[in-house]
Amino acid sequence: MMMKSLRFGLVAIAAAGMLASCNNDNNEVRDAARDATEMTEDAAVTGAQALDGLGEAVPSGPTTAMTFSETEFNFGTVAEGEKVKHTYNFKNAGSEPLVLSNAVGSCGCTVPIWPREPIAPGASGEIVVEFNSQGKPGERDQKVTITANTNPAQTFLSLQGTVEPQG
Repeated sequence: MMMKSLRFGLVAIAAAGMLASCNNDNNEVRDAARDATEMTEDAAVTGAQALDGLGEAVPSGPTTAMTFSETEFNFGTVAEGEKVKHTYNFKNAGSEPLVLSNAVGSCGCTVPIWPREPIAPGASGEIVVEFNSQGKPGERDQKVTITANTNPAQTFLSLQGTVEPQG
């Protein structure tokens, strides 16, 4: 499994290099290669995801289904500097163990905490997301990307609201 993942990582890096001949922006190519490498290393560690030909995360083993009671939360209006915390509840609605291999916020101000152990079929879990509004005045739509052994492999959560600037 590890050799296959490493071999796939080399293919992903080579593909990113081939893109360089079509695109003169070295930063984009370097970022694409880094992202492909990181995702491939994650897949080697967790076994819960791989990459398709477009660099998108896809499950590498048996898939299951994950349902959320909500995927969007409106926190209303908060003063700049306040921290907003919300819990998203989900259920493994499939017949295989659910493995969440990654959860990442759209920026460093949005931090998810997710279960690292597999969720049994029919069992529930939660993802807690905290948004730090310091330096983030205005309308906000903070995203969290969850990667799991589901199809599609990625699910998106959203925290929305308004941050009143400090006076």
